[in-house]
Amino acid sequence: MPSYILTGAPGAGKTAVLRLLETSGYPVVEEAATDVIALGHALGRAEPWHDHDFIDKVITLQRQRLNSLRAAGDATVFFDRSPACTLALSRYLGFTTSRLLASEVGRIVAEGTYERTVFFIRNQGFVAPTAARQISFEDSLAFERLHEQTYRDLGFQLVEVPAGPLADRVALIRDTVGRQRRAD
Repeated sequence: MPSYILTGAPGAGKTAVLRLLETSGYPVVEEAATDVIALGHALGRAEPWHDHDFIDKVITLQRQRLNSLRAAGDATVFFDRSPACTLALSRYLGFTTSRLLASEVGRIVAEGTYERTVFFIRNQGFVAPTAARQISFEDSLAFERLHEQTYRDLGFQLVEVPAGPLADRVALIRDTVGRQRRAD
């Protein structure tokens, strides 16, 4: 099952790209951190990203979602973030890398769980705050650089998806995947 990661700064448009890919017939996997934050809010936690077990909750949900896609067969699947993003998030928040996170990142790299080509969705020049996205544009740029470095350090090749119309961004991704599938 070819599995591609969409990554980038908060608010870069990953979810919109994912939605258009999904409506085009591709199986997709949602970002886990946003859902862990939403659940934390529902349980009365004002800032669940500060909880000591936040990162492990994110990585556990990512793994559950990956495992649920085994039935997709050989369809190309797109993931809104991956454990490598969770590693970047952990570093950004100043957490020590948990044993679970280190194990999961090591596993996905060793097993080749995801394609080595990662689509890096570049920022659009602003960040719109949401309940889960409480970050300034300036901080999102630092987070973007940390994501980029984390992926490069893990040996992934980044395909730049520049800011622009949604249809153009998705066309770039589909064209890249098509070329790679034909080359295989």
